[in-house]
Amino acid sequence: MADVVSREVRSRMMSGIRGKDTKPELIIRQALHKAGFRYRLHDRKLPGKPDLVFPKYRAIIFVHGCFWHGHDCHLFRLPATRTDFWQRKIASNVNRDKVTVKALESLGWRIGTVWECALKGKTRLAGDLVIRRLISWLKSAEPLLELHGDPL
Repeated sequence: MADVVSREVRSRMMSGIRGKDTKPELIIRQALHKAGFRYRLHDRKLPGKPDLVFPKYRAIIFVHGCFWHGHDCHLFRLPATRTDFWQRKIASNVNRDKVTVKALESLGWRIGTVWECALKGKTRLAGDLVIRRLISWLKSAEPLLELHGDPL
């Protein structure tokens, strides 16, 4: 199936997709800051340039978009055009995420991942549940946390 917009329009649309300061990331940042947590953003010294770094808690939080990181949820749908390209692209992202997590674990960091579907869409978690779980995890010694939307 042919794309419904021209190459130039599609290129402009794709270039507007953010990698940093996404809406889900800003929601998490603002809520944790309001709760008294202080963090660094996108630390280039760490593998994967994590979205939020909490040195005091030796913890890192990634806020992943379900499409770009290949999450198995209702927000992910493989595009009908250029399927091979997108499969390779998303598989590459998923593999890079795995390598990044292993590298961070070997450096002694605790890793939390918040999936976009936990914050939006029909499976989003109720109210401030995501923030409460993040706060609880940050204060604990648990090595890993993964938050995603409720299954349908």
